[in-house]
Amino acid sequence: MALPRPVVLGNWKMNGLRADGLALAGALAERAANLSGTLGIFPPATLVGEVARRVAGSPVIVGGQDCHEKPSGAFTGSVSAAMLADVGAGAAIVGHSERRHGLGEDDALVKAKAEAALAAGLLTVLCIGETEEEYLAGRQIEILERQLAGSLPGSGNADRLVVAYEPVWAIGTGRTPTIGEIGHTHTELARMVAAKVAGDPVALLYGGSVKPDNAADIMGIDHV
Repeated sequence: MALPRPVVLGNWKMNGLRADGLALAGALAERAANLSGTLGIFPPATLVGEVARRVAGSPVIVGGQDCHEKPSGAFTGSVSAAMLADVGAGAAIVGHSERRHGLGEDDALVKAKAEAALAAGLLTVLCIGETEEEYLAGRQIEILERQLAGSLPGSGNADRLVVAYEPVWAIGTGRTPTIGEIGHTHTELARMVAAKVAGDPVALLYGGSVKPDNAADIMGIDHV
């Protein structure tokens, strides 16, 4: 079943101590009481359980910012998808550019993490995106197709899979592709994903310097 639109997911990254995180989560839960779309928040791992309890009964989905590809084991500092689900998470991000490029995670590892998240019953947000160098070289679609081919989980589960396009050069920089560029890219992504994943259309998100003054225009683009 397709996610109700609009779909808005917020990644808190490494921000938020307990008091502020719970206050923000509570405020969002109250504002979302009559929500007609899909709202998800991804706090730091230290807050996932408490935030999930804080928003319980509201439409807000809580997720982890990453998960390990194994269900358990001697992996110091890691959190498995099953552990996230156990504390109340309903989603997980995999393949974020800060992990692909900052920590060297390749497509094969991202695919394994996506499959682990799906196996744990989590809504799985698979991130892809090109670097500035790749964008300027005109290799954007080639890179995205390669990342999809290597990162998409092998099983179906289209109803629990989201593909998030985040051009690396736009994340946190204030620079955003034009509406036309985003539309073209998402049209291509819709074609690629439909050829690889059976069932309902997979939700395609855009991320990268989304702000109050451009969010409505971006959400109005086909396939976003």
